[in-house]
Order: sequence, then C-alpha cells, then structure tokens
Amino acid sequence: MTKKTPAGEDFQGVIGRTIPESQPWWPASKIKPGSPNVVLVVLDDTGFSHFGCYGSTLATPNIDALAAGGLRFTGFHTTALCSPTRACLLTGRNHHAVGMRAISNFDTGYPNMRGALPRSAATLAEILRDNGYGTYATGKWHLAPMAECSAAGPYANWPLQKGFDRYYGFLQGETDQFFPELTHDNHFIDAPGGPEDGYHVSEDIVDRSAGMIRDQVSLVPEKPFFLYLAFGAMHSPHQAPQAYLDKWRGKFDAGWDVAREEWFARQKELGIIPPDTKLAPHNPGVRPWAELSANEQRFAARLQEAFAAMLEHTDDQIGRLVAFLKSIDQFDNTLFIVMSDNGASQEGGATGVLDEMKWFNGIRESVDEAVLRLDDIGGPNSHCNIPWGWAQAGNTPLKWYKQNTHGGGVRDPLIMHWPNRVKAGGETRDQFCHVIDIAPTILDALGLETPNVVAGVPQMPVHGISLAPTFADAGASLDRGPQYFEMLGHRGIWKDGWKAVTHHDQGKPFDDDRWELYHLAEDFSEHEDLASSHPEKLKELVDLWWAEADTHGVLPLDDRSAMALFRASMRPGLPSSRRRFVYYPPVSHLVSEACPPVARGWTTRVTIDHPKGHGDGALIARGTLNSGFALIVKNGRLVFDYNDFHHHSRVAAETPLTPGPHEIALTVTRTAEGGGDIVLSVDGKVEATGKVRRLLYMISTIGMDLGRSLSPVTDDYVAPFTYPGQIAKVVFEIPQDMPKGEVKAQVRAEMTRQ
Repeated sequence: MTKKTPAGEDFQGVIGRTIPESQPWWPASKIKPGSPNVVLVVLDDTGFSHFGCYGSTLATPNIDALAAGGLRFTGFHTTALCSPTRACLLTGRNHHAVGMRAISNFDTGYPNMRGALPRSAATLAEILRDNGYGTYATGKWHLAPMAECSAAGPYANWPLQKGFDRYYGFLQGETDQFFPELTHDNHFIDAPGGPEDGYHVSEDIVDRSAGMIRDQVSLVPEKPFFLYLAFGAMHSPHQAPQAYLDKWRGKFDAGWDVAREEWFARQKELGIIPPDTKLAPHNPGVRPWAELSANEQRFAARLQEAFAAMLEHTDDQIGRLVAFLKSIDQFDNTLFIVMSDNGASQEGGATGVLDEMKWFNGIRESVDEAVLRLDDIGGPNSHCNIPWGWAQAGNTPLKWYKQNTHGGGVRDPLIMHWPNRVKAGGETRDQFCHVIDIAPTILDALGLETPNVVAGVPQMPVHGISLAPTFADAGASLDRGPQYFEMLGHRGIWKDGWKAVTHHDQGKPFDDDRWELYHLAEDFSEHEDLASSHPEKLKELVDLWWAEADTHGVLPLDDRSAMALFRASMRPGLPSSRRRFVYYPPVSHLVSEACPPVARGWTTRVTIDHPKGHGDGALIARGTLNSGFALIVKNGRLVFDYNDFHHHSRVAAETPLTPGPHEIALTVTRTAEGGGDIVLSVDGKVEATGKVRRLLYMISTIGMDLGRSLSPVTDDYVAPFTYPGQIAKVVFEIPQDMPKGEVKAQVRAEMTRQ
C-alpha cells in the first residue's frame, strides 16, 4: 500500500511502529543498462559547404568519416543566429516562444526576447537527467543574459541550473581561443596554459569532455551519458596553432570565385545538391576577386587561411573525441551528431577584419595597414574574421549569410552517426527539417517520451518532430506543418516545398518589405524568384507567416533603437546598473558585461599595501594583446597602458612605489575629439600625465581582473602577472553622459558574438 511521506514521497513499503513490523522499499533505478549515449557537437558560423563532405576543399577528414558512416541531411535549417538556434536545439521549441528572439544578452521587455529559457521549456539535459543519464556540457553556452554571468549571478540560467551535471567552457558568445574566459561548473577559473604552452581552448574542452565521460564510465558503466559539446569554432576570432596556419599558406590565392565554383561542382558530384541547381549570384557588396587590389587579395586570402586552419584543428579535436569513445568501447552505442548553428558570418564586412573590435567601434579596417601584419593573422595578436566573399563561398550555393533568413543564413550541415542503429552509411537525406526537430529525434531514438511536467512545472508543447524515420528510409515522409523564420526583421516561411522570404532593412516599415518566392523543391539555391508569376502562392505564404507569427509569439516585430535592447541589463540588481563600482579584491574574473563602461572616460582609485622589493604585477587589466588597458607595477614603477589595436598610449611614474599603504588614482577624461587625457597620481601627487589617442566604445570582449591579468594587454609582462601586494579596494567612477556611439557599438558587438 502506498503511503505519502511528509516529504511527498510515495512510499510503497510498510511503516510500522518498529523495524520488525515494517518493510523497506526503494524506488526503481532510472538507469537502464544498454541505453544509447548521445554526443551533440555544435560548430559556430559554419556554412552549408564548409565541411569537405558538403563540398569544400577544406580539411575535415574526421567529420567526413562520420558522414561516410552515417547520414548527411541537406534540408536542415536553423534560426540564422546562435542563441536562438541553441534554444531551439535544447528545447525542441521555436525560439520566439521560449523568449530567445535574438541573442541572450538582450531583454526587450516583451515575452519573445527575455534572453533566458522559461522553466516551461525544459532542456534536453533536464529530461535525460531525469531518465538516468549523466549530462555534461562543454564549450560555448550563451543561453543566459550576460549581465547575469558574473560571480554574483543569479545562476538560474547557467548550465548546471538547466539540467547539466557538469560544465566546462565559456558563457559568452565568443572567446579568445588562446586566453579564454573559462567557467567550471558555477565558478570562474584560469586556463591551464597559454599559447606559449601550446594551449588552445578547443583542445581543452575536448580533454574535459573525455574526462567527464571517463569518470562516469569507469565508476558507473551501466549509466548512459549525454554530452553537449559546443566549440567556439568557427566563430571569430579565427585562431589556430601555428602548424595549422603554416599548412594553408597560399592555398586560397586564386580567390573566392574559383573556390566557390570548385565547391559548387563538388557538391553536385557528392550528391549534396540536385544536378540542376544554379549557383546564386554574388551577394550585394561582394566583388569579383579579380577586381580586388593586390593588398585586398593578400589580406582576404590570409584570413581564409586562418579560417581553414581553425576548421582543420577543430576537426582534429572531434577526431580525438571519436578515438576516445572507441577506446572505451562506447562509440558504437552512441548517437553522434555534428551540426552548425547558422550560416557563415557576414560580420567581417567587405574586406575582412584583422581586429574585429574595430568593426564594433565603427572603425574601418585599413587593408593597406593590415597587410603589414599578415603573419599575426590566426595567432594571439589577431581577432580576425573573413570577408563577405569567403563567407558566401562557405554558404555555397546559397545567398546571404548568418542573421538572414535566406538559405545562406538558415540552411546548414547536419550529420548523424550511430553504428548500432543507422546502417545506411554515407547516404544523404533531403527532407526539410529544422533545429527544433533535434530534441524530439533524440528522445524518440532513445525510446523516451516528452514529459508533460518537469520539476513540477507544466510544459509547453514541443514544436519539432522526430527525424528517426529517416534513419532507415531515405524516402520517409515527415508529418510536419509549415516552419516560419524571423531574425532581426528578416522573415521567411516554408510549406510543402515552397518558401517565401524577405530581407529587411532596419528602419524601413515592415509593410514595405519586398517578399520573394521560391519553389525549393525545384530550386535549391533560391535562384529564381517566382513572386511575380505566382502571386496567389506568395499571398498564401505571407498570410500564413503572420498566422504562424501570432501562434509562436513572434510579435511584435521589433525594429527599435539600440538603447531599448540594453535597458533591461541596466536594471537594479545587476552589475551594469550603476556608475560607481566598488570592488574588494580578490574577486572573481569580471565578464565584459559586468565591467565598468569606460568609453566615456573614468576615474579609478586603488588602495594598496605595497610589498618590499619591486612588487611587480597587474593591479587592473582588461582585454587582450589586441585591445584593452592595464594598470601595472613594472620595475617598481606604476605604468598605465591603453592598447588601441596595437597602438599603445603609455604613461609611467618617475619614482618607484615605496613599501606600505598607498592610494593610487587614475583619471582618464574623454576629450571632444574622442581621445582622453590621462592623469596618474599616488597619494595625491601627480606622477605622470599623457593622452590616449582614441577611447574605444567597446574595448574588448574579454573582461577584467584585479590583482592579476587573464591575458596580457601589453608585451611588458606575461600573464597572469599576479600582484604580490595587497589590494584593499578598487573604485571605478563613470561620468553620467554616454558618448554618442557607445550603445550602437555595444549592440554591434553583441550581435557579432553570435
């Protein structure tokens, strides 16, 4: 007889007055020995053709091997942006419906953009954990409002609170591959090495993934596992070990037009696209390679070399994970999925960028200056991204890019490999499918139902369907309705092989957008616009888009000014809500959204007890070798260095610091010309003055440390350059007035981190 205990447990034993009168009972284990494991690998900003098995001449032999032993999906679609795609991926619901219209950094004040997943949309990890799985996440997260990602939390939207038992990676949308901002479970940690040690974050997260799985398989071998591995690749900055960079020297000198035609031909040979597919024309702003200047060609080719090197390096890490799973006899019983979250990135602009933070700040990259630093590209001294021409090549044969709802933004590679279940090795599947289908597919493949209640919270409907019928049947019919798209005002809808889509210009009335119509069943690349010849079909689909938008919470369409996107992050209770910041070191690393905004100038006061001897070390450091600032003690003297894309404004005290207590004051006052006046003083006495040539609106995507430096900002020191004295207090005070361009730069930065 079941007895309800005070804790609410349905106890099915017998409870008498004494043990002889009672009978014990234990709930049945949720672990089902022999259950399949799941590995879900997500790449960032990887276009439809970038994998070798999808047509490119780039080196992805390990991914290609998975495709050769499994299935390639050619009709797989995403949302065109990172956080929204990941929200769909882990919940099986459309992104507007779960509050992730755009990136998780924003909260617009409407339900479709909260930047966090509701409890009514449980993640795949929560469901699998409740069914006896060990759940592990490594790499990029970006499903929590970044203003919540400081050591003060709140932690409600961090991985461990969203169903994962363990986490190791970075919470932001991007990170420096050599000097990453790392989080282990619920706390910040240092990377175990630097570039001088051969460190790269992609290798690190694969090592950690293997370690988590090894622990579980060694201790509870009957327990299945779910690994969600989200690389920082292929998001900028494109960084790889030097040996990989060297391998690709000169391989792209023929340019993007030649590569695109070659990749297009290979796609037809591989059966990735129909033989009658037409290559989409150049996107607006993409010039024929022959029209580029010699320096533009050199720069663009070297940027693509870095991309290729990083992709090959990432592929090698996937290969290491596969080899590890084979070594512990877990590979055959593992559903191994590899996918991209959106198409190739357009944020490199027409010429590409060496220091992507320049784009954030509205500074045009000078190609003639950039070619003087070609050898920096792909290493720690660069934060680079490819130009539009190479991005469109990566999206071959499609048009437009990430952020857009045309094929180049939403049509992406998807590979599923599972030796114990998927026997049709090397085949393709051309059914239309969407990222909302991945979670239902995994649950169906594991024989699990989608729960109606999770942790006591009733669950909203799942919008995706299972793709499992395609595992054995290439012609399997999938019972799905229409699928809408909306990203940053760009819109689209698919139904029964037809697609209507529009490219939106910000500030333009939505009703003035021009809709295009394509019969995707016969026009893979969206080449022939049928809007004028099939007006009835177009009207049908546009009307359907509005109906679907209403059903899935897409409305209101949002084209407001930049400030509205950041209003919520400035509300009380979050680190960015004030103009006076007081820290009591030692404190954990501060992510960029939790740092004082220094674009308008600032005053810093640091109270220290300086040790005997030189006492060299970093008092304050923010950013990287590419941009940032640092207040350090070097050879016993105070030094302030402001790094404006490798142009250093530097002031140094004339006299060494004496042992004992001091108050250091640093004031940087913004000038009308956009630069800054520097005053550095100790105990009220001015020690040095100088000028910053340009105060950046967005100084770095890497945050700030006190008493140490996560990554070097100058060549004057090697990280972590820990200060040996005591720092009692650090105070930042920020002027009230926000300079023109600061918010715009913030928005550009956040969007690019996708």
